[in-house]
Amino acid sequence: MSVNLSLKAFVVLMKASKSVQEQIKKDISSRGMRPSDFEILEALYHKGRLTVREVSEAVLINTGSITYVIDKLEKRGLIERQHCKDDRRVVYIHITEEGKNLMDDIFPEHQRVIEEMMHDISDEEKVMVIDVLKRVGRKAQEMTDQ
Repeated sequence: MSVNLSLKAFVVLMKASKSVQEQIKKDISSRGMRPSDFEILEALYHKGRLTVREVSEAVLINTGSITYVIDKLEKRGLIERQHCKDDRRVVYIHITEEGKNLMDDIFPEHQRVIEEMMHDISDEEKVMVIDVLKRVGRKAQEMTDQ
């Protein structure tokens, strides 16, 4: 019986993704945060001010759920909303000083956890994995768009 490498690669990708997600969820939870809260703060921390739509696309949370998460983060004083002066339909979200201070405290350790997961992979292999996964993602997106 021959091995179907596409199916094998798919199964390995799915299992690895699940394991990585579980480890990241555990790490974020250990810092007293929910993954959705952390993802939004992390996007704003690294990218700066974003529209609600840009935040939603960056963190892969649907628009209905993102409003709830943003409301909670705003009540905690970690982010703020700002209406666009030119188009009232557009709302910008930015991280507050308190949110930035929180991320300054927790992000380096979170990054260390990720580095530890990738420890046994060379830089060349990481570049190759990035390239391969981007191609798989683009192809899947093309097929979805058809």
